[in-house]
Parts: sequence; C-alpha cells; structure tokens
Amino acid sequence: MNTFKQLVAYLIWTVLALLLGIGNMWVLLGSNKKSSSEFLNTFGDLFYEFALVHIGLRVGVIIGLLFIITDVFYLRKKLGNNIKPTISRFLFLIGIAIVVGAIHYTLEKIINVI
Repeated sequence: MNTFKQLVAYLIWTVLALLLGIGNMWVLLGSNKKSSSEFLNTFGDLFYEFALVHIGLRVGVIIGLLFIITDVFYLRKKLGNNIKPTISRFLFLIGIAIVVGAIHYTLEKIINVI
C-alpha cells in the first residue's frame, strides 16, 4: 500500500510539473495574437497551440523527471511525510521549473540554438 501511495503522489507531482511546463511556454510565447485574416488566424492559432501544448508538455516532462530523480535520491532522505515537506517539495518543483524555463529561454532567444 505504501508503494501505491508513493506512485499516486509522484503522479500528482508529475501532473503539476506538466502544468508548470505549459505555464513556462505560455510565459515565453505571451498571449495569442489575432490576425486580421481568417486564414492566417486559423494557422496562427494552430501553431500557437502546438507550441503551447506539445513543447510545453516536453518541458514539463523534463521538469518532472528532474524533480522525481531529485526527490528519490535527495529530498526523501532529508524531508519527512508531513505538510511542511510537501510545501518544500512544491517550492523545489517551482525552482526547477524556473531554472528549466531560464535555460530554455537562454537557448532559444539568446544563443539561438533551439
């Protein structure tokens, strides 16, 4: 039962990481700008949603993997299972999301690799 509880907890953390990845892409892309042409508007919406969802989910998977690896090998040993470690884990997850978002922004906009 303890293993099942841990898997459900990691599933919840993974869903949060995926949402943070989509949030990172939303911050990077900005709001969806509407075009004057209906034809261009449709394709613009398609590309915006592709980047937001597909790339955001990939960034979220990276955030989730980094968090789970760190949690398994470091955080679980340092923290317990009460409410304060949950808040610490959440803040750590947000920290990982900020670092991954900054690296992605640097590689895409400044260095122009992606």
